[in-house]
Amino acid sequence: GKAALGGTCLRVGCIPSKALLQSSEKYEDAMKHFADHGISVGDVKLDLQKMLERKDGVVQQLTGGISGLFKKNKVKSYHGHATFNADKTVTVGDPGSGDVITAEHVLIATGSVPASLPGIDLSQDKIDTSTDAIAYTEVPKKLVVIGAGVIGLELGSVWRRLGSEVTVLEYLDRIFPGMDDELAKEALKVFKKQGIKFELGSKVTGVKTTKSGVTIERDGADPVKADRVLVAVGRKPNTEGLGLENIGITPNARGQIEVAPGNFATSVPGVYAVGDVVPGPMLAHKAEEEGVACVEMIATGHGHIDYHTVPGVVYTHPEIASVGRSEEELKADGVAYNKGKFPFMANGRARAIDQIEGMVKILADQETDRVLGVHIIGQSAGDLIAECATAMAFGASSEDIARACHAHPTLNEAVKEAALGVSGRAIHI
Repeated sequence: GKAALGGTCLRVGCIPSKALLQSSEKYEDAMKHFADHGISVGDVKLDLQKMLERKDGVVQQLTGGISGLFKKNKVKSYHGHATFNADKTVTVGDPGSGDVITAEHVLIATGSVPASLPGIDLSQDKIDTSTDAIAYTEVPKKLVVIGAGVIGLELGSVWRRLGSEVTVLEYLDRIFPGMDDELAKEALKVFKKQGIKFELGSKVTGVKTTKSGVTIERDGADPVKADRVLVAVGRKPNTEGLGLENIGITPNARGQIEVAPGNFATSVPGVYAVGDVVPGPMLAHKAEEEGVACVEMIATGHGHIDYHTVPGVVYTHPEIASVGRSEEELKADGVAYNKGKFPFMANGRARAIDQIEGMVKILADQETDRVLGVHIIGQSAGDLIAECATAMAFGASSEDIARACHAHPTLNEAVKEAALGVSGRAIHI
């Protein structure tokens, strides 16, 4: 059959991992938390095959939906490996026998692939990428995750809930590089409490597969043994084998294609690039915004994207979400700011649903009160961040958010309270 449409996020990234996060969370709830709500269940059993089938079904429905949208919008799809020819035509399939497509505008949106480290051969069995780790047919007894970023901690959470002993090795002395420090510290505490082990400041020098599993070698520390290892050290642009050299595009040192700000034009007229192959955060929604802006630009001469309000979400439990700038970034830029914080512990809805971990933090310009960043760790943080991103897109002040009426009892009231807190006026704390 033809390869499914939908790219990394839908086929092997965000969507299947969210399906597994949901299923594994229900399993853990049944094992550990139902009793708190007066629900007693008998023996809870894991049917991993069924869990994986559900995940695959979710992906299938959505990829099928895209091919339906293609039909509806009269978009013709070609399936196969595409390469540029010297005259800017594109060959799909084998040179000489594949389809040759000629177009006035060509948009490169080839996404990214998992990155690795020196001394790690991803083609070996038991040395896995995220693509492998969303499809383990049995729960690894001991799973080591290399890299304490979003992907490693989401998938580490899935397998910990399902019974793996999970250890995360991270080169830096913190988790979630680039995230607001206070949020990352809070997250680390929560994950440790949940039973994930961390070895920070840990430099991995190589991984060897053995009959029984894998051995992870480290600089200045003992090797670690595990059944499987998940290499989650980030992703790199998928630019190899596209024939870029045939048309004169040279990716930068990080493998990204440099484009003109605002219109996504590469150095070659008529060729554009968006998403994970260009600089910026590797996020599906950032790529989507860029794709839409680029095509609108080609069609109408106008397109819009606001990089200051691109939210980022980690779908662990609790969720972690940020939009705008962190405290560290504001300090580094010498921007004076006021800060409002509100803990979910003081929120009625959070109490009622038994999800009192975490807080909302709002950073606003000291002079103008304009919201510069919002950072949330807690239940549904990924949904709560949306009102903040929208407010910021309109240039809102913290007072604007504080004065908007928020329904009671909702988790969103914590956002309102944090906004009030910017000027020291939080009511419920």
